Amino acid sequence: MTEKNTIITPPYWLGLLCFLPLIGAIVGITMIIKGITKYKDKKFILIGYFGILFTITVYSLLFYNLKYGKATAKGFAEIAQIELNSLFRNVEFYKIENGQYPDSLQQLIKVDPTLSIYDPLLVRKMDNDVKSTFEYQKIGEKYRLFSVGIDGKIDTDDDIYPVLDTSVHKYGLIRRLVVKTL
Repeated sequence: MTEKNTIITPPYWLGLLCFLPLIGAIVGITMIIKGITKYKDKKFILIGYFGILFTITVYSLLFYNLKYGKATAKGFAEIAQIELNSLFRNVEFYKIENGQYPDSLQQLIKVDPTLSIYDPLLVRKMDNDVKSTFEYQKIGEKYRLFSVGIDGKIDTDDDIYPVLDTSVHKYGLIRRLVVKTL
């Protein structure tokens, strides 16, 4: 009996799976390993390499858009507005319950652990060096509560404040800090 030398053709069609982010990277790694060990085919290895590169590119663009995209920032600003409105109600309720406004937003967490005090516009930037909570400052019998807005800077025109109905009740919220100059 003679032994046949058969050449196994690699399943190149697996390269199509490389266009599925994350799955494509796993398939790409598998293709590289199989291309080196089993098929000894440079084309198969190259397809696997591009599958990994495609996944890295897609996720890099997603993270870049999350951190710097203008449309994404507008979406996070809308979320910040909703959360600020909720946080505002919690601050006012805290005063009703305790007779004074909280000294910090962390005091509200002690009362309601499900409450979010984190500004989505700051959290989205994934910068651990920056404070990521909403801006809150108790000033006597009043307080300031706002988001730094899309630019991430305090006291600029894009700061976001809670939306409230002042025709019914009087609140302790100060919208802008007025600095008197001499």
